[in-house]
Amino acid sequence: MSDELKMRFARLAEAVAVRRDQKAFAELFDYFAPRLKAYLRRLGMEPSQAEEMTQEVMIVLWHKAALFDPVKSSLATWLFRVARNRRIDALRRDKSSLLDPDDPALQPSQPEAADDAMDAEHRDERVRKAMLDLPEEQALLVRQAFFLGKSHSQIADDTGLPLGTVKSRIRLAFSRLRRTLENDDGDMTLH
Repeated sequence: MSDELKMRFARLAEAVAVRRDQKAFAELFDYFAPRLKAYLRRLGMEPSQAEEMTQEVMIVLWHKAALFDPVKSSLATWLFRVARNRRIDALRRDKSSLLDPDDPALQPSQPEAADDAMDAEHRDERVRKAMLDLPEEQALLVRQAFFLGKSHSQIADDTGLPLGTVKSRIRLAFSRLRRTLENDDGDMTLH
């Protein structure tokens, strides 16, 4: 595209922005609409979709011509960028509709069986009781790691303890918990 043509398009875009000049817009539309449609078709859009998106891009020109800056780019570059971005947005919207509502991963899980729930509650009670036997410094680190989901590094940062100390205290706590739970036959009475 010649510099003269680029300047002409910049003046026409300015006329659209400042005066809503329909004649200037018609000239821009006649020149760019077929080129935008061909571009969108080359990107894989169906003819009707490319036509519709071309219309959207030209509407952007009509409403937002004031945003075009001829110092930054040519009008052609600006319009093709708008078309490209609109196409990307459309692809993102289309991908979200590709979810299959019958996909098992999207179905709610079955409620837990009553005996499994009771076993889990009993196990949790045993662990809570065993945690009471830990020294407070170990119990605090175990709570942060496993109930709050913090990494050992985060715990070290939060507590000011060296990372090695955090790791060894958690390891000691697990050894102690394992021994306590193994020695407890699971016959603990629930409160």
